[in-house]
Amino acid sequence: MVRHHRGNNDKHELTVPVKATLPNLRRLFIEARTDDEEREVSRKAFYNAVLFMSSVAVFSLIAQRMNAAK
Repeated sequence: MVRHHRGNNDKHELTVPVKATLPNLRRLFIEARTDDEEREVSRKAFYNAVLFMSSVAVFSLIAQRMNAAK
């Protein structure tokens, strides 16, 4: 969608795009890899997320026990 803004002088018209369309970066990366490569990347990301959440849970439990001991 493009809006037109006319100033004091009707000869000059300023066209300003309202919404810039950006490419879907995830789709571009998926299309650049084979199915096996995409599966490997997805699996690695999943394991990293699980490892991160597990480490947060472990540190949280340790902190709770340290505060309970005081």
